[in-house]
Amino acid sequence: MGKTAFLLGGTGQIGRAVASALLGDGWEVTLASRGEREVPPELRDHTRHVIVDRGDTSALTKAVGSGVDLLVDAVAFEPDHARQLLSLSGDVGNLVVISSGSVYADDQGRTLDEAQRADELPVFRGPIRESQATVAPSDANYSTKKMAIERMLLEQDLVPVTIVRPWAIYGPGGTLSREWHFVKRVLDQRPVVLLADRGESRFQTTATANLAELIRLAAEWPQTSVFNCGDPDPPRVLDIARSIAAAMDHDWAEVLFVRPEPWQRGVEAVGDTPWSVPEPIVVAMSAAQSELGYGPVTTYDEAVRETCEWLVSATGTGEWEEVLTGSAAHMKDSFDYQAEDEFLRDLTAHS
Repeated sequence: MGKTAFLLGGTGQIGRAVASALLGDGWEVTLASRGEREVPPELRDHTRHVIVDRGDTSALTKAVGSGVDLLVDAVAFEPDHARQLLSLSGDVGNLVVISSGSVYADDQGRTLDEAQRADELPVFRGPIRESQATVAPSDANYSTKKMAIERMLLEQDLVPVTIVRPWAIYGPGGTLSREWHFVKRVLDQRPVVLLADRGESRFQTTATANLAELIRLAAEWPQTSVFNCGDPDPPRVLDIARSIAAAMDHDWAEVLFVRPEPWQRGVEAVGDTPWSVPEPIVVAMSAAQSELGYGPVTTYDEAVRETCEWLVSATGTGEWEEVLTGSAAHMKDSFDYQAEDEFLRDLTAHS
């Protein structure tokens, strides 16, 4: 019997990429999900699929069965999920758990989740390393819960666990797609793209292919550790807009302007994007490179093409809000073309 892997959240955006990477390395892969999504076509004949709700620990224990060499958890969001994973430690040889880059705090204690105004956003001195300060673990918000999960898993010695901290994940299969901000504009044949901050914002991106490569390597080197995961040369918002337009063979005029009002949470101004931040947020990948031998397998410009193709295909048969449920929840104000046109007319009138 070969090496066995159990992917919790296996039919999602991360799971499908990790499954492909592990299959290429000779792993026997089980995809575990709630059954709300079909197994991706490219995996159907090569993986086993089990339907299980992770909220039911006894059902999850039964699904894991007699034991697996590797369990990858892409859907750990609550501290109870860490306790659940530890209850399986006798049946799991190695754990890889997806956390988030949002757990980091700057030297002043400022964090992404807590910021309400531009001056409350974190400011990091260069690429973020794994040694950077983090939020305190608690049940307060997404990031503090992720840190509670991390802390609980890192402070035990029952099973090796690799914590991975990605940012702005993209790839086929996601229900929350930042790229949809530009892909929809291309599909709607917008002749102009408006970019606040002159398109210079830089927020670390992570291709699922690069994330899967890091996890593939971590699977071979069981250890208790924490690794960042991000694309090489993370693009500016302007670069993202250009990459997506090129991938979809679309031409538009770029209107770059200084943000008229400071950033404020919950207020989406014309020209805002899902990657817009006043100060750059990028990560260092030196730890994964030195400890795992990691090297990126793709760049943003290369990987986003497959994402665009999937978005067009997935949304082409119905309402996009029904497919991209996460995007629908977070982008309800993102496509106010009337406001954009009015802004452009005013900008032209005063130029």
